[in-house]
Amino acid sequence: MKHNLFIGILFFLSVFMFSCNISQKENENIKGKIDTKSKVENFKKIEIEIEGMTCEIGCAKLIESKLSKTEGVKYAKVSFEEKLGRIEYDANIINQKQFNNLVQSIAGGDLYKIVRIENVNKFTAYEKK
Repeated sequence: MKHNLFIGILFFLSVFMFSCNISQKENENIKGKIDTKSKVENFKKIEIEIEGMTCEIGCAKLIESKLSKTEGVKYAKVSFEEKLGRIEYDANIINQKQFNNLVQSIAGGDLYKIVRIENVNKFTAYEKK
């Protein structure tokens, strides 16, 4: 009798633990789907004014290259003549403060500086192609 009771309790506990484990996995899957949906298509556009550039090839293209290779950046174009960078990025992955730190860290950190960041709906001089 005690043996049957012990087996019954053991069976009940194993079923209970198994069902709790499934529920926890289902909750994690649902949470993952919700988190993914909330992060979809949160692209923003900014124009940044950059001081310290002295040429197109060495400065503007270097900054553009670094920005383009940054995770979360969909589009980056830097114009030496206008002293502007145009960036489209995923705000779930990177933020404006990180752009400031990134640009300032290029070339040792004492050459380039973002003096203005402006949120835009459309890039002023040329829209991305």
